[in-house]
Amino acid sequence: MTALGWVEVAAGVILCLAAFYDLFKSVVLPRPSINRFIMVRLLFFTFWAIWRWVSRRITSPARRESWLATFGPSAVIAMFLTWALAFLLGYALILDGLRNQIRPPLDNFGAALYFSASTIVPLSYGDFVPIGLGARIMILFESATGVGIAALVITLLFSLYAAFQEREELVVQLDAIAGAPPSGVQLLETVFERGLRDELVKTFDDWRRWSAAVLESHLAYPILLYFRSSHDNEAWLNSFGAVMDAATLVMSTVDEDEEGPARLMFTVGNHLVEDLAWYFRYTSSKDPLVDHEEFHQAVLRMKKAGYKVKPLDESWTKFQHLRGKYASQLIQMAHRLAIVPAEWIGDRTYAPHVDGRGRTRRRLP
Repeated sequence: MTALGWVEVAAGVILCLAAFYDLFKSVVLPRPSINRFIMVRLLFFTFWAIWRWVSRRITSPARRESWLATFGPSAVIAMFLTWALAFLLGYALILDGLRNQIRPPLDNFGAALYFSASTIVPLSYGDFVPIGLGARIMILFESATGVGIAALVITLLFSLYAAFQEREELVVQLDAIAGAPPSGVQLLETVFERGLRDELVKTFDDWRRWSAAVLESHLAYPILLYFRSSHDNEAWLNSFGAVMDAATLVMSTVDEDEEGPARLMFTVGNHLVEDLAWYFRYTSSKDPLVDHEEFHQAVLRMKKAGYKVKPLDESWTKFQHLRGKYASQLIQMAHRLAIVPAEWIGDRTYAPHVDGRGRTRRRLP
């Protein structure tokens, strides 16, 4: 084998090992890692930037959401295609370096690419036959790689859609009490006005478990963050933010008995926000991103609904402290994911808030 052949074999082995490492870290190993998608990370975020750029030029909100909703599934396909192409090129380099161990001998790199592609699929027609030990071993490895990638695609798709459906169940249920887009203040109003105090405790308990499940699934497979909710004016991040705001208001402002479940929900939810901010490398700010007048209006709405509330100055101080722990990271995430805005989350000049009873509430400026 020539010196050039050795260089090709070495380059092919390095490329295949890099693809194996990246695939293992990104798909097989179910643990969060800041370096996930090492090989495709740049492609992934460039892909999303292009998707968002196109979405800004779509005037219809429904068409824009439909376009953004195609990104998650498309990105999954693109990731596996990237890994498959990396393997195809790596094995092609190895086979081209071992061209003398193949009959008929490979004339050029194009023939090596064809042989590699027909092996990894596999669709070999027998027009090239490995006769040397090295070439035979590489063909076996490449065939096994092709089968393994196909199995991982199927397995990962089932896992992703199972996690997506589990996430969306509570998002849809929250509409009935928090509105669409959801609001933490509306959630508290609805449960008190309708005599659903037990439902508030259940909501905090359900969303505490939801937060833990999303923390595990979405940090292990961050592509799930880009799978959008399937109903109009819904977004999983907005629903989560509404429940966090409701828990914050209960802890800081409401003088009732639901503080324990609210505190547990807040603790687990804040953990989710911190880990997502760590993954996206967001900076933290202590600003609650809700001004005093907005908070005052929320307190008046809760008093009107029938809640006993704490003194305004005391409540405002505690509210600032608690919401400052998650608000800036949550809104940065909503901006990055191009989430439909909701009350206190994202761009609140977007549209009026529609509550669970079909009433329209204009957002505060």
